[in-house]
Amino acid sequence: MRLFSVLFACLVVVSVVFAALDAGPALAQSGPAGPGQNQTSQIQSILQENRELIEKSSRRTIGPAIAALRDSGLPAAQSVLEKWQDKALYQRKSDGLFFFAEPAGGGTLRLIDIATGEATGEAARDEVDQLKPNSGIRGLIGAALVQFQLSDPDPARRAAALDAIGRDAEPDHLQALRGAIATETDPGLKARKQRLERLLTIAYDPDPADRIAAIDSFAGDLGVDVRAALNPLVATTRAVAPGAPPEGENVARRLTPGSDALSEAEAYRLLVAAGLARPRISPADKRNALAAHIENGTVAGIPLEDLNSDEARDRAYAALAARGLVPPTATAQEVQAALDAHSFYDRYAEPDPAVTAAAEDALNAIGFKVGLNQAADLSLDALSLASIYFLAAIGLAITFGVMGVINMAHGEFIMMGAYTGYVVQQFVPNYTVSILIALPLAFAVTFAAGVAMERLVIRWLYNRPLETLLATFGISIALQQLAKNIFGTQARPLTSPSWLDGALQLNDVVSISYIRIAIFVLALLFLALFVFIMRKTRLGLEVRAVTQNPRMAASMGINPDRINMLTFGLGSGIAGVAGVAIGLYAKVTSELGQDYIVQSFMTVVVGGVGNIWGTLLGATLIGFLQKGIEWLNPSNTLAAQTYMILFIILFIQVRPRGIIALRGRAAGD
Repeated sequence: MRLFSVLFACLVVVSVVFAALDAGPALAQSGPAGPGQNQTSQIQSILQENRELIEKSSRRTIGPAIAALRDSGLPAAQSVLEKWQDKALYQRKSDGLFFFAEPAGGGTLRLIDIATGEATGEAARDEVDQLKPNSGIRGLIGAALVQFQLSDPDPARRAAALDAIGRDAEPDHLQALRGAIATETDPGLKARKQRLERLLTIAYDPDPADRIAAIDSFAGDLGVDVRAALNPLVATTRAVAPGAPPEGENVARRLTPGSDALSEAEAYRLLVAAGLARPRISPADKRNALAAHIENGTVAGIPLEDLNSDEARDRAYAALAARGLVPPTATAQEVQAALDAHSFYDRYAEPDPAVTAAAEDALNAIGFKVGLNQAADLSLDALSLASIYFLAAIGLAITFGVMGVINMAHGEFIMMGAYTGYVVQQFVPNYTVSILIALPLAFAVTFAAGVAMERLVIRWLYNRPLETLLATFGISIALQQLAKNIFGTQARPLTSPSWLDGALQLNDVVSISYIRIAIFVLALLFLALFVFIMRKTRLGLEVRAVTQNPRMAASMGINPDRINMLTFGLGSGIAGVAGVAIGLYAKVTSELGQDYIVQSFMTVVVGGVGNIWGTLLGATLIGFLQKGIEWLNPSNTLAAQTYMILFIILFIQVRPRGIIALRGRAAGD
């Protein structure tokens, strides 16, 4: 008995020793029991349950494995998904366990616990398999990671997650968004989450009441994302059905074959495509088939002289088809019968009529508001164009309006100002400083050129408009050729400062570039400067005196020749400043001024010769007129310019002295 007890005790000790030896590797991998070990076993359990799907690695079947990790609620799930997406997840061949790995040298890998991040040993590269998900699987993993990224402590990552959802939304993102809104602390990101949640509710929520509430919340919203969410709800497809449309179809409208919306030929093609009718060949093909089967002056036993109607030709073709000589086709009677027996209609892709009705109401409200904002955007474009024309014409208003000189070289002064800005930027690389230098320098250069031109040419041609026109036209050609010789024919860049890049975006419809805003402000500044000079300085007083009555001004001690010289120089200098402004967004070439000389003359003539306020009104009228014509006829710029010139001609017939007529020398008194 004692011997038996000793043997039994030995057997127990041996069993315990072997059990300890068998448990050794597992204990070595997991370590002491604790939270980390528990999490490791949990995440490994999920992976092992989906091991077959992971090893197969197919985009069509991998979804449940990714969803299991995403919905596990384990802190390690995010890092496992990220490593898997980055191809940094490995599987050990011997036991199928999953690890992260990093090179350990000597052709081995250091295995890292997927939950704790601690090293658990090393393995040769041939002892593990690297999981290499394809682009489709990585996309699915990325969609699953959005749930974690929406609650990431880093605001930048939360914003990136919202961007990712906005680009490629999935139905699963809706619940993730709803769960992340309550914990969001950043007001801006919270507003984005709430907006995106409503957009996804429209697309994916199964409750029609929630979808309609989300749609109603966007009434009048100008966002492009809203229209992108609503438009699919009112998209229609053309359908055909025997008798009446099936019950449950969300019918947008019924169609009648032969109407403008649906021709009979198109309706029958729908029947053939749906397998509800036999195909019909064209009349030409039918004639060719009949001609190919003429025998002894007959076709299928019908004399040729009897084949003088569609019905007879249909009978002959049907007889040939019955013999298997030609493919069968529908007769005219069969076509009409098929059309009468079927319903044709447009159906919504969205099956719920209440949802489509709410979407149409919201789109109608948005459409009205979009129209108003498009009108505002067009008005801003017209104002910016008017400011450009005003800058280009203000110098001409002085030389032509005040002095009565037809200066065809005015556009070349604009070109000279633009090239002055370009030259300055070659020496001053700071674009802000270079523009600040170029503006007064362009004024000085073109002022000097204008004074030289007046002294050498214009002063000898006063009161001789035809000779002045011809002389300045010749100077215009000479200045263009001189610019080509100096700068070449290639367009030169006049770069705007970085703070003028981009546009002021008021909403998704209305925007205006910062360069055009700057030109508008510059035009207002020059208007104020010109009014100040003319109203508050001695030069302005003398100019007005010479304009009204040059002989009386001369008798009062004013030198008309000197005033004419300074006035012509002032107008030329302002043209140079306009050239710098225009060159910021237009190509600087020798022909730059020719693009604005016609509009400048029209602006001065329409506004009223010699009146700065008339020039302002003329520029505004021409700017709005041109933009309006371009909006009505956007595909033909030449036609738009032609219509504008015709309008100006008719306008001058009604008001030959312009909007604001000037009394004095410039008005012909």
